[in-house]
Order: sequence, then structure tokens, then C-alpha cells
Amino acid sequence: MGDIVIEHSGTTHYEALNLQNVTTSENDADLVQSFCGDYLPEDITHEEKSTCTEALDRGYLEYGCPHYRRRCRIIAPCCNEMFDCRHCHNEYKNNINVDQKLRHEIPRHKVERVICSLCDKEQEVRQVCINCGVCMGRYFCETCKLFDDDTSKRQYHCNGCGICRIGGMENFFHCPKCRCCYSVLLRNSHPCVEGAMHHDCPVCFEYLFESINDVTVMPCGHTIHKNCLKEMQEHYQYACPLCSKSVCDMSKVWEKFDMEIAATPMPEPYQDKKVWILCNDCGITSEVQFHFVAQKCPCCKSYNTRQTRGR
Repeated sequence: MGDIVIEHSGTTHYEALNLQNVTTSENDADLVQSFCGDYLPEDITHEEKSTCTEALDRGYLEYGCPHYRRRCRIIAPCCNEMFDCRHCHNEYKNNINVDQKLRHEIPRHKVERVICSLCDKEQEVRQVCINCGVCMGRYFCETCKLFDDDTSKRQYHCNGCGICRIGGMENFFHCPKCRCCYSVLLRNSHPCVEGAMHHDCPVCFEYLFESINDVTVMPCGHTIHKNCLKEMQEHYQYACPLCSKSVCDMSKVWEKFDMEIAATPMPEPYQDKKVWILCNDCGITSEVQFHFVAQKCPCCKSYNTRQTRGR
């Protein structure tokens, strides 16, 4: 099974997925209708539309932070302080220099006030500034209080996850058992694991569901940061830290084990020694011939086994 990468906001997508940029000038008229809502008259002239577009687009992609391009800042409901986004808040409030008792994260859905970056008008959460008429984010989710001018991410809100994700709604489905989104290519083939994303990374212990770093799904169905998995493999660790199943095709490695065992005969006292093993890959328990190098599972031919008892 191929790796699946999950970005946060967050979202699940294949690395090879090409995201379509939808912020082209030919879509401006539709964007105006979307941004302005019901107060834009149906009989508005082309010139008036152009004027409205200019007002909405002032400062486009000129404001924001390392996490989002947006034209507003948020008032954190937890500490009543102003930040560019929730990630900026969490990074600042969980800094090592902050008293541990004062560290906290923002409840993203409880944000109620924003400040326009162009005119500094404080107001209730909305897409278009009530004072200067600028669009504070071409993508806007009222539920998540999320603003983002970079719509090439193709953001969408997943009701199942309860948060916004990226990559295009048509490319993903929500698995109710795993409680996260996967590529539609895996609708009938992905390994279901209860709450697959709702736990800490088994390597760095960051909570995966809200992580802003890429997450990958291993063949066993467990999830891990992509970089953490890469670091594991660089240190020759090829088993899932949670269930010990192989995280990639190990057949070539097992062939080398076969050759090494064939070239290493056991001393006479051990030639008839039998042991019981549990295969981490297929879960079968078997009685096999003992060898110093490794024990091979007779069922799936894997050497990813552990000795349970001997005689």
C-alpha cells in the first residue's frame, strides 16, 4: 500500500496530487458573488463588479504569517490576546520560556472576534470586513473560524473530522471508524484502525490529528509523522512502533536472511532444538527450528518474529 500523507489544517492527500490553483482572474466574478453574498444586487454592472473586486482584493497575499496568507488577525478567547492565527498562538503560548502552568492551546471553534489587517477594525468573525469591505480570506470557514487567501490548497470542511482539510473534497472520504479522511483510492482497501489519527505520534509524541506536519499511514493502518518514519528507516528500524508489523516490503531482506542461515550451520547441540515463535507480520504462532540468526515464519516467510518459548 502506498503512503498517504496528511497535512494540517489538516488533510489527507497523496504526495503526487497536483493541487489546482483556483485564484485566476477569470473566476473573479464568481468570487465576488461568493464573498459579497446577498447584498450584491443581481443587476450590478460590470464596472461595479470590477470596483467591488478591487475592494475585496486589496492586500491579497500581502498579509498573514508563516502558516496562512490572510488579511485578518484573531482575538484568542482563552487569553484575550491578538495573534495572526491559532498556530501562532499555540507556538507562543507553549514556548519553553512560558511558565508551564500558563501554557495552553486555543479552542479554535470558540474564536469570536477578528481584526482586519488593513483597517484594524475589530469585529465578529466574518469573511468581509464591515468597515473597509476587504475580503479577509478567500477561503473562509465559519465553523473553524479559518481564513486563508491561498486557495490553491483547495480547502474544505469535513463534518466528520470537525475541522478543515486541504486537497479538494472530491479527492477524499471520511472513514467513521478511523475518524479521519483518506484518499478515495483507498475507500475499499485501507486497513481500518479505530481512531487511527486520534493519538500521539509513536516517535515524537505530538498529537497527530491536529499536527501541521505531514502524517503517513503504515500498511498496518497505524499513523506516524512522515519525517519520523523516515528517521526510523535511516536507523534501520522497519517495524511499526505500535504493533511491530513491517512498514515496507521486506522480501529482499528475508532472501538475504535465507542465504545467511544457509551459510551458517548450527553446532551439533542445537541442530534438533525447536522453539515456538510468534510472527509479528501475520500473527501466526508456530514451532520452528531454532537458529542463532533468526527464526522464519513458515506461514508468510517473514523473519519479523519473536521467540515465545523453547524446549
